[in-house]
Amino acid sequence: MTDNTCCVILAAGEGTRMKANKPKVMLEVQLKPMIGWVIDAVKAAGVETMCVVTGHLADKVEAYIPMEIEAARQNERLGTGHAVMCASEFLERNRGKQVLICCGDAPFIDSNTIKQAYEQHIAKGDAVTVISAVIDNPTGYGRMIRNSSGSLLSIVEQKEATEEQKAVREVNSGAYWFDVSKLLSVLAESKLKASGLTGEYYLTDAVELLISSGYGAGAFTAASEDIVIGANTPLQLHELNKLARDKILARHIENGVNMPCTDGIIIGPDVTIGANTTVLPGTMLYGETKIGNDCVIGPNSSAVNCNIGDRVVLNASQARQCVIDDGADIGPFSQIRPNSTIGNDVHIGDFVEVKNSVIGNGTKISHLTYVGDSDVGAGVNFGCGCVTVNYDGVGKARCVIEDDAFIGCNTNLVAPVRVGKGAYTAAGSTIVEDVPENSLGIARQRQIIKPDWALNRFREKK
Repeated sequence: MTDNTCCVILAAGEGTRMKANKPKVMLEVQLKPMIGWVIDAVKAAGVETMCVVTGHLADKVEAYIPMEIEAARQNERLGTGHAVMCASEFLERNRGKQVLICCGDAPFIDSNTIKQAYEQHIAKGDAVTVISAVIDNPTGYGRMIRNSSGSLLSIVEQKEATEEQKAVREVNSGAYWFDVSKLLSVLAESKLKASGLTGEYYLTDAVELLISSGYGAGAFTAASEDIVIGANTPLQLHELNKLARDKILARHIENGVNMPCTDGIIIGPDVTIGANTTVLPGTMLYGETKIGNDCVIGPNSSAVNCNIGDRVVLNASQARQCVIDDGADIGPFSQIRPNSTIGNDVHIGDFVEVKNSVIGNGTKISHLTYVGDSDVGAGVNFGCGCVTVNYDGVGKARCVIEDDAFIGCNTNLVAPVRVGKGAYTAAGSTIVEDVPENSLGIARQRQIIKPDWALNRFREKK
């Protein structure tokens, strides 16, 4: 399918009713821009060659789409037909192929529908195949008018439909498969005319031109009506989010993920979770997060673009762009920041922050500690209130703490410094020099006792 196909995604709309400071296609459904949903569905269907037609705040859309996807600008928004004309150079380079044209703000188009519509399109040899859906309330949608054999006769907009046509429940989704060469033959402005009412060029008119030219036209009815659902207002976007959330949670539950109560749980569409993992209320999982089997995530935890192994506990804590290996136990109230790797069976207790560090297997960082820019070995123990002092106001340096070291409470390790294998630091020390293997590092003033100092102090005041 890849060699014979390409795709144009229409993403130029402003969406003024959304009252947003970003392009409509960049509005998020379950923490992922709508156009991201569409691109992923197209890729999953096996279509690799793509062009996105941008317009309103085009730079924001073009910064989001992958570099291998082309962009074409629609500087004036003059309808869907005009948007496809703006991609004419892309289409010319792909003559002889079949092109999927779809909307970047219809996030529920799915790869199976795209593939099945393509298979019908090729099998019948049609110039165009419109992807449709049957919905309970078709008000506002273009109606699919077929002949007795099932071929497409026309797409009739709501305002132009007769009462009989308004009763038709099969509607246009806004997604099409076209033969590129035949589409280009009708896209020329001399053939595709602007509407006398709006001055816009409509892609549905290109369908009509192909039909009137004697080319075959078909329609593929999707299994779910959800593919036509979009959003034109903030409230409709809210409804999209609720629908997407329910679909995602249901998929994970069906796959064996335990959610005893789904209150406050948000899971992005690209998250994978293993069987027998429990996700507790208030948890947010998004980006390309992967979670293994038999974990407990939450309550009130978040993970963004993380790779989390099996049997991990993430309790009321946050993790971003990090790796957490099997059996790690984290939280509550801790943060694992980007570029960190937490080894097998590591224990990280309350109010701990780990940043840009590697924590070896079996290490324990129990509470009130900051580990930044450090390489920590296996079996290390951190006492309460320890800090790796990694920033001198100009640059950052790393600490190295080797296997089985013991870092006493309230130790400051001033980077760059190394604590050797099996070495100890005394509580309250500020370590500025390397501590050799199996040694004790003490860096604090010797204690002085002044007998009766407090009593004398009060006598002097009297």
